[in-house]
Amino acid sequence: MTVTAAGPTTVLREARVPDGGLHEGPRVLRRLPEGWEDRPYTRFEVVPQARTIGAEVRGVDLARPLSPALREELNRALLEWKVLFFRGAHLTSDQQRQFAGHWGALETNPLLAAGSRDDVVRFDKGAGAAPTYENVWHTDVTFRERPALGAVLQLREVPPFGGDTMWADMAAAYDNLPREVKERVDGARAVHDFIPGFARFYGPDRLLPYQDLFPPVEHPVVRTHPETGRRMLFVNTSFTTHVTGMDRDESDRLLRFLFQQAHVPEYQVRWRWQPGDVAFWDNRATQHYAVGDYGTGRRVAERVAIEGDRPF
Repeated sequence: MTVTAAGPTTVLREARVPDGGLHEGPRVLRRLPEGWEDRPYTRFEVVPQARTIGAEVRGVDLARPLSPALREELNRALLEWKVLFFRGAHLTSDQQRQFAGHWGALETNPLLAAGSRDDVVRFDKGAGAAPTYENVWHTDVTFRERPALGAVLQLREVPPFGGDTMWADMAAAYDNLPREVKERVDGARAVHDFIPGFARFYGPDRLLPYQDLFPPVEHPVVRTHPETGRRMLFVNTSFTTHVTGMDRDESDRLLRFLFQQAHVPEYQVRWRWQPGDVAFWDNRATQHYAVGDYGTGRRVAERVAIEGDRPF
């Protein structure tokens, strides 16, 4: 309390709280790139699952080859929604590969267990199988010079409860960064390495042979989408180790703040799987998280990934 000529005046004490990297209040939730025309879809129905990310596509038979016109419209939907869901597709591994192949050559990953072919990765979790390590926000294979363009995941077997997958919109994450943070990260580069991500479940003997195959690489902290031109955060907990040219403590503080942005619910979509469901996501624009809450239930998935370009 202070005293003035007019009498005592109560002054509100300063309110300070620790800065955890996330802030309440309105957020910019822009689904489309600046100047992008929001046109209707003519070859299928789109059912939005969240404000900026995630839509179910109805009326497309993924088991059949895509016409050029259908492929083009699906690609536009992928760019606009970042993750597409298809209920009950029940594709064979070859049909899943053929669908993904409309977007480019398929990627192989010797660090993950192959399914029926080297370019099909099989995740068999729970019920006495290997434990899950995918329950961390990440973008796939950013330790490569050319990280994957996208991935097509199908659930073969679904646990009785749990086992959802979540995706986060990293364009929305960038849009909502404070101005001073944008000034620090625009033009910055960061190092990505496969070892931190895979050391969680592989020992040194398994990782050592791949050190020369996958040396650390640098990518921009904020990449530009090659098709939409949108700016997107491109760092993730699994593979980004430090910001180039920055003191390690300062780099760690900045990266912790940037990693937290994927945790904002307004940027996310969550999909509850049914057997035979397919998800197709843009790996350039998203992070994802496989929720490990299904206990002893069994969760079997197959994924194919599409080779990408060098981030810029």
